[in-house]
Amino acid sequence: MSALAQATVYGLLQGGLLAMIAVGFSLVWGVMNVINLAHGGYVLLGAYIAWELHAAWGLDPLIGAVTGGLVMFGVGYVVQRLLVNQIVNAPIFLTLLLTFGLQLVLVQGMAVVFSADYRSIATPYASQAFTLQSFGLADVRVPYGRLLAFVVAVLATAALVVFTQRSRTGLAILATGMDRTAARLMGINARHVYALTAGIAAALAGAAGALVGLVGTFSPPDAARFTLLSFVISVLGGLGNMYGALLGGLVLGVVQAWAGQYLPGTWVNAVAFAVLVGVLIVRPAGLAGRAFYEARVEAT
Repeated sequence: MSALAQATVYGLLQGGLLAMIAVGFSLVWGVMNVINLAHGGYVLLGAYIAWELHAAWGLDPLIGAVTGGLVMFGVGYVVQRLLVNQIVNAPIFLTLLLTFGLQLVLVQGMAVVFSADYRSIATPYASQAFTLQSFGLADVRVPYGRLLAFVVAVLATAALVVFTQRSRTGLAILATGMDRTAARLMGINARHVYALTAGIAAALAGAAGALVGLVGTFSPPDAARFTLLSFVISVLGGLGNMYGALLGGLVLGVVQAWAGQYLPGTWVNAVAFAVLVGVLIVRPAGLAGRAFYEARVEAT
C-alpha cells in the first residue's frame, strides 16, 4: 500500500509540472487552431537558459525560470508575428510543417551549442547528496525539489486562468479564439493577440523547462517527448482550457506513475495512451472541454 501511495504522490507532483508544460500548448491550439510542434523546443530552451544562468552565476533555477520565461516570451512573440502569422489562415498541414521545421532547427541548434549530453541543475534542496532533500508524510517521502516545482507550476497555471478571465488582454485572447471576425469588428488586433498568445505560451514553456532541469535531466532530443506529452494532455483535458490542462497533467502523471510501479517501462506510454483513448470515447471534448466552452458562451 505504501508503494502505491508513494507512486501516487510522485505522479501528482510530476503531473503538476506536466500541466505547466502543456498549458501554453493547449492555449495556442485552442485560440489559433495551431498545433505548435516546436513547443518542446521552447521547453528545452528555457531549461538551457536556466542551466546557463546557474552555471555562470549560481542563479537558483526558480529565479532562472522567471528569466527564461521572459526571454522565451520574446522568442514566442517574434516567431509568431514574423513567421506563423503569415500562414495562420492556411491549411493546418502548413502550420504543422512550419512548426515541425522550427523544432528541428531548435533541437539541432541546441545539440551543436550544448551537445547532446544530459544535464541537470543541481540545488541543495534537489541534490541527491542533500540529507534533507525530502520530508516524510506518513509512509510517503515528498521531495522538496519536486514539491517546489509542483507549487510553482500550479500557481503559474492559476495565474494564467486569472489573467485570461479577468484582464482586458486575456478577454481579448479568449474573444479572438471564439470568433476572430467578431473580435476584429470590436477593434481587436488579431495579429497582435495571436503573437501575444504565442509569447505567453512560450514563456510558460520556458519557465517549465527550468523546473524540468530542477527535478531531472534534459537534453535536446527530449523536445519531441515534451511536445508529445503536451499534445496528449491538451486533448485529455480539453483544448484551450487551462483547468483542463492542469487536470489532464495530473491524471497523466498519476497514470504514468502507477504504470511504472507495476509494469515494465515499455508499457508505461501504452497505458497512458489507452487512458487517453478511453476518456475520449466517453468525453470527446476532453475531461473539461465542453463545460469550459459552454461557460464561455454563456458568459458572453
